[in-house]
Amino acid sequence: MVQLGLVGLGKMGFNMRERLRAAGHEVVGYDRNPDVSDSESLADLVSKLDGPRIVWIMVPAGDPTRQTIVELGQLLAEGDLVIDGGNSKFSDDKLNAELLEANKVGYLDCGVSGGVWGKDNGYGLMVGGGASEVARAMPIFDALRPEGPREEGFSHAGSVGAGHYAKMIHNGIEYGIMQAYAEGFELLEASNVVDDVPAVIKGWQRGTVVRSWLLDLLVRALDEDPDLDDLEGYVEDSGEGRWTLEEAVNHAVPAPVLSAALFARFSSRQKDSAAMRAVAALRNQFGGHSVKKAGS
Repeated sequence: MVQLGLVGLGKMGFNMRERLRAAGHEVVGYDRNPDVSDSESLADLVSKLDGPRIVWIMVPAGDPTRQTIVELGQLLAEGDLVIDGGNSKFSDDKLNAELLEANKVGYLDCGVSGGVWGKDNGYGLMVGGGASEVARAMPIFDALRPEGPREEGFSHAGSVGAGHYAKMIHNGIEYGIMQAYAEGFELLEASNVVDDVPAVIKGWQRGTVVRSWLLDLLVRALDEDPDLDDLEGYVEDSGEGRWTLEEAVNHAVPAPVLSAALFARFSSRQKDSAAMRAVAALRNQFGGHSVKKAGS
C-alpha cells in the first residue's frame, strides 16, 4: 500500500482517486470543491501525509499548475516527490523541476490518457524523470495503468519533460484519427448510395483494419444520435495539437494530417459541419469534454 496526495479532483482526478483506492492505496485528495475534497487546503493535505510524501497534481496546465508547484515547494520537504499528471507543456517541466529541486523535492511529469473511461479500463501513462523516482512511484503507476503487460500501458519515456512530450504527440495523432473518422462519416452521410450510415460504421468494428476504440466511441455516439443532429459542430482544442505542430515545424517534420486536423477544428468555429459534429461527439464520449447542443 502506498500513500498519495492528489491535488485536483475533476473528471480525471476524481476517477483516478477511486481507482487507486480500489487497488488498496491510501489517497488524500484536495480540491477547491469541498464536496469532493478530503482536505481543506494544500497545507492540510501535506500535513495528512507521512514522509517521504508523494503528491500527484491534476490541475489545468499553465498558471494553475505553476502556482500549485510553487506552493507545494514551500510545504514539502527533502525527499518528497511531486508528479504532474496534467496536460502541461513539456517545456514547463524543466522549470517546475528546478523550482522543487531548490528544496530537494523530486519531480516526475506524467502524460495520462484514458479520459472518463480510465477508472474502469485503466490509463495509458507516459512518464518523464529519473529512474529512482519512477521506481518509487511504480506501485501508483501499476494501479492506474490497464491490466496486462506493463509495457503496453506504461512507458518511462525519458528525462523530465519526456512524459508530457510523448502525451503531446499522442494527442496530435488522436486529432488526425478522429478527423479521418469524421470526414468518412460526412462523406457517407452526404452520398445517396448508402442508406444506413450508422450501420456501416458499426459494421467496421470487427475484422476491418480501421477498427479501434475511437471507432467504438463513434458507434456509441451514433447509437445515441444517429445523425448527430443534437450537437453543434464546434470543437475546441486543448493546446497539445498546436504544440505538436510547433514541434513539427521546429524539427522540419512534415505533418500534413495533424495540421489539417487542427485547422479543421478552427474551421468548426466558423461553420457547422457533419464532420465536426462527429469530432465533438468523440471528444465528449472519451473525455467527457463539454459540447454545444444544436440551437444553443
